[in-house]
Amino acid sequence: MTAVRVGLVGYGMAGRDIHAPLIRAAGLTMAAVATRNAERADAARAEHRVAVVPDLSAMLERDDIDVVVLASPSGVHADQVGQCVAARRPVVVDKPLAVDARSAAAAVAAAKAAGVPLTVFQNRRYDPEFATISHVLASGLVGQPFRAELRWERWRPVPRRRWREEAPWQEGGGIMLDLHTHLVDQAVLLFGPVVRVYAEVASRSTVSDDDAFLALHHGSGMLTHVGATSLSAAPGPRLRLLGREAAYLLATASGQEHALGDLADLDGHHGWLIRGADDREPVPAQHADPADFYRSVAAALAAPDPQAAMPVDPRDAVHVLAVLDAARVSSATATVVDVVTPS
Repeated sequence: MTAVRVGLVGYGMAGRDIHAPLIRAAGLTMAAVATRNAERADAARAEHRVAVVPDLSAMLERDDIDVVVLASPSGVHADQVGQCVAARRPVVVDKPLAVDARSAAAAVAAAKAAGVPLTVFQNRRYDPEFATISHVLASGLVGQPFRAELRWERWRPVPRRRWREEAPWQEGGGIMLDLHTHLVDQAVLLFGPVVRVYAEVASRSTVSDDDAFLALHHGSGMLTHVGATSLSAAPGPRLRLLGREAAYLLATASGQEHALGDLADLDGHHGWLIRGADDREPVPAQHADPADFYRSVAAALAAPDPQAAMPVDPRDAVHVLAVLDAARVSSATATVVDVVTPS
């Protein structure tokens, strides 16, 4: 089977360090990269021996692209999806699909109407840590779960000089569009759609939000506390799941620093099953390969119904953004807000 040819738009941190390696590992072919940055263009040529074009418009003029991958700033995602749909090119867009649920729903509707396959790069679905917590739930190791806490905390008192910190959320900036898009997506996959949210969102050191806590009420009855901040000098556990028979605690995700050294993962394990202060056992890590996302994209493009076979339903991303939209209203009004997901 001929390898799927990819046009990668954007060669910053996401494009160069995340998408490009996974595309190659999955066996797809990097055909072209779009960037106006001279240093990044030289790096793309040296690392992948690809053609480099200045922008998405030039990419869409090429006839050697089977799927476009958008690793561009979040604020332009919805418009760029529209360009790909108009050119009838299948498209993978990095999360978030848009800056709000209404724009995301419009992008999904346009792709559906045109019959153009669309999926969203939710790569944290393919982490070993997520595979392990999914196994813990499916195996009933904690009994009946009633509350989960998902965190992504880091210590960055001096903000980086980049669009994620310097752009308002309406233009794609902020920690919620960066990290909560992962955390809420995982919470929904684990416990079902969110019906209500209470949130506290703040901009403490940046133009956009850099500290946000969300209490998610799922239709299943589950309660999930989701938090991310750039200002935690002592990061808490990455995940804590409370059940009637035990708790599951993951001190940190792979490669992240934390302040819970006595609960660090043992080799071949992710997290601990805990039953009180003196009873704990390590949980064997479950296998997951992030490159499987792009393997699934390639398989979907060859399927009779490519959209149905895509690894991430873009409507999932619309719901995640609806949760974040409700969270902004909740924080501004200090009230619990219903989540309304546009169709």
